[in-house]
Amino acid sequence: MDFLAPAYNWIKALHVVAVIAWMAGILYLPRLFIYQHQAEPGGEAAKLFVVMQKRLMMAIMTPGMVATWIFGLLMVGIEPSWGNDGWFLIKFAAVIVMSGVHGFYSASRKKFAAGELPRTEKFWRFMNEVPTLLMILIVFMVILKPFIA
Repeated sequence: MDFLAPAYNWIKALHVVAVIAWMAGILYLPRLFIYQHQAEPGGEAAKLFVVMQKRLMMAIMTPGMVATWIFGLLMVGIEPSWGNDGWFLIKFAAVIVMSGVHGFYSASRKKFAAGELPRTEKFWRFMNEVPTLLMILIVFMVILKPFIA
């Protein structure tokens, strides 16, 4: 993928923009789940939260995640040696876990849309912190690059 090397900084910039969009959504969606738990079941607020959750997932989170993966994989194609570095392997594992959290949120959003209240408000407060911890780990790996082989 050497032909992409001249565009590396553009790809990296697009990757960062995509990550910001993804993280904005993945950090906000559990708050909407909490608000829906607090709303009257079937009431106007609950219905509004369902609409907000779907728009957030479809317009921001999922496109952000897909773009993050595309631009991230393009950067790895330009710098395949990263695959031998401990920092990258830890970062990559954390991104896979973050993608799993995204999938869990997506499945949960569908349950909320069906009128269910999966899990508890306390659970969603805890889950609101998981992406934050993963994000911190990812940023530290990318910036500090410890564990270089």
